[in-house]
Amino acid sequence: REAACRDALPAGGPWEAALFGPVLQRADCLQHCLGQRLGSPPSAHRASRANRRDFQRREPYNYLQVAFFQLKKLDQKLSAAHTFFVANPQHLQMRDDIKKYQRMAGVKSDNFRDLEPTPHWEAYEAGVQHYNADEYLQAVVRLEESLKDALLALEECRALCEGPWEDEEEEEEEMQPGLYEAISAHYVQVLKCRQQCVLEIATKPGRISATEDFIPSHLDLLHFAYDQVGNQALAAECAASYLVFYPTDEQMLKKMKQYRVELGEDTAVTAREDIQHYVQRSLMEKKLIYYAVEHLGGTFNDPDLWTPDELIPESLKEKHRPPSPADALASLKHVRVSLHFFTQAGGWCLRATSPRWLLAMCAFFSPGSVPFEGVAVTLDSQQMNGTHRVVFDGVLTEAECKDLLRLTKAAGEAGDGIRARRSPHTPHERFEGLTVGKAMQLAQSGDVDWRDARLLLQASEKSGKIIESYFSPARKLHVSFTHLVCRTAVDEEQEGRMDLSHPVHADNCLLDPEGQECWREPPAYVYRDYSGILYLNDDFQGGGLFFTEMDTVTVTAEVHPKCGRLVAFSSGKENPHGVWAVRRGRRCAVALWYTHSREHAEQEQLKAEELIEQRDVKQDQTDGEECQRTDGSSRSCSDPPPVANSGARSASWRHKPGSERMQQPKKLRTRDEF
Repeated sequence: REAACRDALPAGGPWEAALFGPVLQRADCLQHCLGQRLGSPPSAHRASRANRRDFQRREPYNYLQVAFFQLKKLDQKLSAAHTFFVANPQHLQMRDDIKKYQRMAGVKSDNFRDLEPTPHWEAYEAGVQHYNADEYLQAVVRLEESLKDALLALEECRALCEGPWEDEEEEEEEMQPGLYEAISAHYVQVLKCRQQCVLEIATKPGRISATEDFIPSHLDLLHFAYDQVGNQALAAECAASYLVFYPTDEQMLKKMKQYRVELGEDTAVTAREDIQHYVQRSLMEKKLIYYAVEHLGGTFNDPDLWTPDELIPESLKEKHRPPSPADALASLKHVRVSLHFFTQAGGWCLRATSPRWLLAMCAFFSPGSVPFEGVAVTLDSQQMNGTHRVVFDGVLTEAECKDLLRLTKAAGEAGDGIRARRSPHTPHERFEGLTVGKAMQLAQSGDVDWRDARLLLQASEKSGKIIESYFSPARKLHVSFTHLVCRTAVDEEQEGRMDLSHPVHADNCLLDPEGQECWREPPAYVYRDYSGILYLNDDFQGGGLFFTEMDTVTVTAEVHPKCGRLVAFSSGKENPHGVWAVRRGRRCAVALWYTHSREHAEQEQLKAEELIEQRDVKQDQTDGEECQRTDGSSRSCSDPPPVANSGARSASWRHKPGSERMQQPKKLRTRDEF
């Protein structure tokens, strides 16, 4: 193969001059133009990837709206806030702020202007609105405008792809590539960037996913709209342009035959030149990318549904070809399904006449038992008007709740433990938070009691065991994050309050109430599978949890806090939830998230377990030394000390007989007075 390469492309051959001559001329041209326009070396004006990302997310407008507020320039503040919110509709604080601004006296809808409008999206949505209203004359005007602006935006995006090489892996120690490898890698990166531009323009600001077939969909809509207004010539042109993307579309081919008959066989019907150029150029780039992936390695996520199958190399097709049903079944390790069954009058979740496999499924997927004495199910999913929701009582005793509340107070007095600050969700409450890792650090330094810090860890693990046994007995749950949180009402700021303590959201996806969808994509915590809130007190007003429909408005269930109550639910779009405003007092609870993914298990939790184990070993050694020094005792050192009153705490941590093992797992084993 090396000899063949040398014969086909000898180093320093004529092909090099033919290739690099135009490249060098273009580099000279670009450098001259940039220097003339910018007045200094172009490299001085290149923004970092982080800065470019911030501007794409419109982050500067978040700072601008604060600055305009300080300058008392209300109109500019509203425009800046709205511009930021358009691109960040999941930003809970800004969403609440916008609602407040809308209720302010003298504020009109015209005050909320998008300072970075996207012309092709404005025209597209207007065109689709006219189209759906059967206003086809207006529709073709706006859709043509949208298509023109979209292709222009596409060219601007492609031009930005020709920037410096960006090493995504940033592995400095890796061997530097040679001339041809470096050129190939950079060029393929540029090609992939250009291909992704169609997704860039097809993604509406504030949305995560792109509209599929954005360019072809314009032509499809235009074809029908022109046909409805009687302009068969332009309808045929749009149909021919659509066939450039999908040449075998049967419906469109039938329409083309009809148009040829209506317009006459002598009338030439061809696709638009800009569309032909767009498709031909895109196919040429895809061919180069697929060659690079096949021979040089790497991956390529083709953004287009219309890419011809024959363009993809056979070796890549084989690699990504779905397995046969037999192979797929043989390779399965875990099966994850969601089935919904209903309790019958006789207590069965299915009738006795149901197929046996359904009865077996029903038994397997029915909620499991609770593996701790004293813990009871208070409300199940049916009583809470939803799915995968449950309320447990008795998870903590009154004494344990007081100990955890004492932990929050001691951590606050330590100065760097819990810090009261404005809530990230509302200015009307103060927010305090303590993680397991921070609690252990404070315990090591002597600022909080070791037993209280350990109790926080145990409460998290115990809640996880309860949730796992009830919802997921066949799959292990790992702690993803534990957060002891207190929300305190600011007394002087409660009058006229209209907001929530925590706006409605889902825990592992980005909720889109208008689209009735929840996007399971970053920045959401997509790996979280189950959520829980373990309440510590009820001596406050408000602060209850509520569930809603996807519209975030229709309330389906409410949970009132009390000591030891655990509300648990799956973290997805089936359980949008929020927290009512805390109007008086201080509400404390342990927020809990769990995941099936071992890779996303909380590292602080694991380190905390190691610290406790090390401390226990050290304590056992100390106890052994003290035991050897004492005399006159009939008790052996391994015997537990006599206890006059075991107290309420130990009962809540005791497993039911036969619920799991006779002995608790080490990390849940009670020690001292636990």
